[in-house]
Amino acid sequence: MNTQNEIASFLANNAENKKIILFDGVCNLCDSAVQFIIKHDKKDIFRFAALQSEIGKEICKHIGVDTTKIDSIIFYEPGVVYYYKSGAAIAIAENLGVLWSWFSVFKIIPVFLRDPLYNYIAKNRYKWYGKKESCMIPTPELKTKFL
Repeated sequence: MNTQNEIASFLANNAENKKIILFDGVCNLCDSAVQFIIKHDKKDIFRFAALQSEIGKEICKHIGVDTTKIDSIIFYEPGVVYYYKSGAAIAIAENLGVLWSWFSVFKIIPVFLRDPLYNYIAKNRYKWYGKKESCMIPTPELKTKFL
């Protein structure tokens, strides 16, 4: 997939009406976060892709995110919007239902104050939570949730 049309077509066929979460596929903290989101995604609105995967790289290119400069979870609603860092975390929580939507209160904190905390955790995530040798392989039951 090299053209904008090809990636748009792929997303239309594989993630129609879904919101996409791009995550660090070798990070244990990120893997735990993905498992948490899957467990609480009662309306089946999310699809997932590792940033390291071909489709993850293509989506980042498609939306204009340079992953050499942004080492972050990315929340992407095709054709609408994308968020990264603390904005992505808040957008994901807002989509998990009433119980988790209270996280939207953190929007009142300016990004220049929220993101340094996010950056601190991201910078230390491998040290604190560990790192895998390769991206996780979804179980057959979860395979449809991954692009």
